[in-house]
Amino acid sequence: MEQQAKIKQIDFSKIFKAALKHKRLYLYTIPGAFVLACFIILSVPRYYTCTVELAPETSSMSSNSLGDIASSFGLNLGSSMAGSDAIFPELYPQLMQSVDFRSSLFDIPVKTIDGEISATYYDYLANHQREPWWSAIIRGVRNAIGSLLPTDDMGMGDNGKVNPFMLTREQKSINDAIGKKIACSVDKKTYVISLSVTDQDPLVCAVMADSVKNRLQLFITNYRTNKANIDLKYTEALYDKAKSEYEEARGKYAAFSDENNNLILQSVKSKLDDLENDMQLKFNNYSAMVSQLQLARAKVQERTPVFTTLQSATVPLKPSGPKRMIFVAFITFVSFFATTIYLAYKEKCF
Repeated sequence: MEQQAKIKQIDFSKIFKAALKHKRLYLYTIPGAFVLACFIILSVPRYYTCTVELAPETSSMSSNSLGDIASSFGLNLGSSMAGSDAIFPELYPQLMQSVDFRSSLFDIPVKTIDGEISATYYDYLANHQREPWWSAIIRGVRNAIGSLLPTDDMGMGDNGKVNPFMLTREQKSINDAIGKKIACSVDKKTYVISLSVTDQDPLVCAVMADSVKNRLQLFITNYRTNKANIDLKYTEALYDKAKSEYEEARGKYAAFSDENNNLILQSVKSKLDDLENDMQLKFNNYSAMVSQLQLARAKVQERTPVFTTLQSATVPLKPSGPKRMIFVAFITFVSFFATTIYLAYKEKCF
């Protein structure tokens, strides 16, 4: 004899009757969940987000038409943006998350919108951050444990600057906090760079967004022009040497010519010709170095990248989070749903 499995069905009418039977329970759970949700979410400080958008100039964008066509369909051929650069826009997010880049933001001066706090960004994050009560308890416990451990101050150099190679525990903590506050994304089709900074104060948020944009531009500019600047310095050294040699040769020729102005000896004329020829050679070398110097300066200008700012940093007027109404509504709904499930099991409605 075959045994048929019995499929249990949910009787919603029975669940509804169970809810009406124990409706007083809802008067405790739902208001309690509402109050608890309000208490939790009101303890979380609000934060603001500022976004800046840039459009970089890349030398290979105009020359590689195949890469442009592929990118329009959301594909990336890799070499289309790399060109002769090792750092192209798609690597900017990784660059901004590097220790060197984040630690370079420590000394940026910031000021809150109410004017009460004016400090460096490092000091602002270390000493002027609002936090929920449970975070303060956790931090107090960590500090108590950390006080038992040996301290280190190797992150600061002799000149007081941060040493990214060897950060202290506090510097590492601030560095990680900055990594969570700044974000970078690159559109693979248009290569538009979006930089966003999140912070508890709207003015600090806008200032840091603008500073991050400037620091990124400075880093890329230094990278792109590094080789050209090295060549320029070398050309300037050769130019100074050629100019000095020419002036020295010209001085010798002029002095010898003045000293033997009335003499017509053949030896004097030969010596004068030799000095003139040497002066002419030094002048030709000097003229060539003048041209080389102009070309080297033009090369630096050519290698200097151009960033077009599509959206500048502005002080946000409304906080971007936390979403208090959504959080309270979600916790209240979860409380109602959990209470209903509990009553359904209690009354054996399944």
